Amino acid sequence: MYKNKKMLVLLTLCFTLLVAGCGSNSSNKGNSSADGGSEAGAEKVTINFMHLWPEGISAGQNKIVNEIITEYQAEHTNVTIKTEVLENEQYKNKLKVLSASNKLPDVGVTWAAGFMQPYVEGNLLAPIEELLDGSLKDQFVAGTTEAYSMNDHTYALPLEFNIAPIYYNKDIFEQYSLEIPVTYEEFQNVVKVLVDNGVTPIALGNKDRWTGSLWYMYLADRIAGQETLANAIAGSGSFSDAGLVQAATEVQKLVDANAFNKGFNGLSNDEGKSEFVNEKAAMYLMGTWELPNFTTNEDYSQEFRDKVGFFKFPVFDGGSGNINGWVGGPGVGLFVAENSKVKDESKAFVEYFVQKWGERAVTGAGVIPATKVDTSTLELPALYIDLFNEMSKASSITLFADVQMEADDAEVHLKQIQALFGKANTPEQFAQEHDTAISAGQ
Repeated sequence: MYKNKKMLVLLTLCFTLLVAGCGSNSSNKGNSSADGGSEAGAEKVTINFMHLWPEGISAGQNKIVNEIITEYQAEHTNVTIKTEVLENEQYKNKLKVLSASNKLPDVGVTWAAGFMQPYVEGNLLAPIEELLDGSLKDQFVAGTTEAYSMNDHTYALPLEFNIAPIYYNKDIFEQYSLEIPVTYEEFQNVVKVLVDNGVTPIALGNKDRWTGSLWYMYLADRIAGQETLANAIAGSGSFSDAGLVQAATEVQKLVDANAFNKGFNGLSNDEGKSEFVNEKAAMYLMGTWELPNFTTNEDYSQEFRDKVGFFKFPVFDGGSGNINGWVGGPGVGLFVAENSKVKDESKAFVEYFVQKWGERAVTGAGVIPATKVDTSTLELPALYIDLFNEMSKASSITLFADVQMEADDAEVHLKQIQALFGKANTPEQFAQEHDTAISAGQ
């Protein structure tokens, strides 16, 4: 078992940051001469790399990945990187299927903590902590690699660090004379004004379920406090805590207030997001992995990108939360499969990829990387700079619940989130189902 029930609490409580520096198939084949990266006559190697940045959805990241692969192959002429690219939910599903037959790609993408746990317990991921002693030593933002460590080994290297703001349309707010809400009461008033004027307040696609979890987690943090939520997830506390039940109640109050777009429980995240992108909804709560779409992605009009601002999740009157507390944490990381026939070559590619990713992710995709990057000399969009600076002021960062939890518990959580938003359960039932699942897993 993942011995770190304590680690889960630690991850939740201790993501305080030191960030001052902080389906298609394709094959990319280099044709340049080697640049010292491979020897003449070296054995031909193919590395299968599966990732989740399709060109249409994640244009900036997709371009960077392909550039890095092309450069790597040019320097290692005996190596071919064969890629398979899937969108987020397809990727997760395929990873589960491949793991059942122990046929993971040589290099792939994973999330941290509880998501990664069954793959580690199944001996599917190779320990790669030795990469932290080489060229990547001291290159990561504090608190990022720890989320990928279990049983004294590191099983993936993080690429991104994310926090989840509420993005908003500045023009819509101005049209209805709305101010950025600081308190939850002010936020409720924003929702009411928008509804009264026939504008959808919040874009949400909750078919993917983790999207709704963001709303519950912030309410739980602001009302009950981070430690109470962390203890409930770890099993040392209870989701039946009055503050956590109230958070679930507030979710259903938002539903009753028509805060979300119609049909949200049957829409994917991308479908829900389109309500915000098409300016039919005024707000959208999502991680900073969306920053490229709101800053640099030319598939979105400059006119729309200029309208996007953000604010922190408001504080709840009488609650225990802090407005500088965020839901977020390390984003995706790269793993190497334990049974890969090209394990050493795959580790070398991961090390190279992470080295190249950092600054390019900032300038080419508007992504906040997990490695330290000096942004002082870079020309960056104001939205990116403002969110990047918020990370240095964070009082805490609570790791996404479905990532924190063990796999079975996470599935219960996600099912209960969708039922909560669909009013198919009560807040009390929501709490009881969580406690039952977590107790059974201890």
